[in-house]
Amino acid sequence: MNLSNFLILAFFLSCANCYAKWDNQSERYANAYKKYAEARCPIPENRIKHFVYFARDRGAIKDHPLLKHDRFSGAQIMYLWSRLEPAEGKYDFSTIRHDYEYLKKYDKKLFVQLQDATFDPKVRGLPEYLNTSEYDGGSIEQINDHGRVDGWTAKRWNKKVHKRFTFLLEALGKEFDGKIEGINLQETAIGVDPNQDTTFTYKGYRDAIKENMLSLRKAFPQSTAMLYANFMPGEWLPWEDKGYLRSIYEYGEQIGVALAAPDLMVRRKGQLNHALAMMHEHKYSTPLGIAVQDGNYTGLTGADFSAGSDLEGNENNVVEKRKNIVPLLHAFAEDFLKVNYMFWVNQKPYFEEDVLTCFK
Repeated sequence: MNLSNFLILAFFLSCANCYAKWDNQSERYANAYKKYAEARCPIPENRIKHFVYFARDRGAIKDHPLLKHDRFSGAQIMYLWSRLEPAEGKYDFSTIRHDYEYLKKYDKKLFVQLQDATFDPKVRGLPEYLNTSEYDGGSIEQINDHGRVDGWTAKRWNKKVHKRFTFLLEALGKEFDGKIEGINLQETAIGVDPNQDTTFTYKGYRDAIKENMLSLRKAFPQSTAMLYANFMPGEWLPWEDKGYLRSIYEYGEQIGVALAAPDLMVRRKGQLNHALAMMHEHKYSTPLGIAVQDGNYTGLTGADFSAGSDLEGNENNVVEKRKNIVPLLHAFAEDFLKVNYMFWVNQKPYFEEDVLTCFK
């Protein structure tokens, strides 16, 4: 064997050895859930504050079991921007006020989720005055992974839209800061890219999220100010890491905005490599939160039922024969994520049959 052939052989042997030892970072947390697989009910008391999430079904809080249950701190309810500001600068917080007073009678807290994005193509969610040329339309369609319109989102990166959103936050803060437990902005993940809107850029969107975070913190210095930071457009971790999501978590820690995410999915790489990794890999002085949302009780997310998916329209089908994974979800959130808040969706029959039975 001549020298050149020997060197080529040596190279391939060394590379084969490297590949054998290669650690696939996207799989690093794939088996983390197994540590908690044997968790059982009842769930012991701890430092986590538990809330029941009602989305926009605010009427369901009436006579709900959480009202007389010591383990639940209160209710998380979603409020559309369009309902809170029916006309420019004219605010109507009567629904929030009503829910706050109702929960207060039972010594329960209200956690507000402010909605500026929707997952319904028929609902924009923004006040009508924003859906004009002055605000560049105010909102834009969200396109899901199947190429279908899946809802709308406010143009958070538009300076004029941001200004009106800040005014809304300031008005909410004047009335409810220090009274409600907290307020959270919706998830950072949106189905928008620069091909849809020339005013949209990934860096500009990152900066806009930070501006909203700062406005929220200023408006709510006493109540918990929280952002749902799950994914950021323009990157996919761990391989396409532009630092967008990481910078959001760093900024939240810097200014005191709590960080959270929807969809506690302990076996999906998407969630594990994004929000869940951010929580697990760093220490925070600001609170952390995680939401168990529609589908999560059976290992799915709302996206699994979106237009174009194999499960489209099946979200109301009940999985009768299932393992109760609530103890697993709780143990994972407590130990692996070290969260301060958990939000359990009031999805029937799973909440009554799986959650309540574990929180006796």
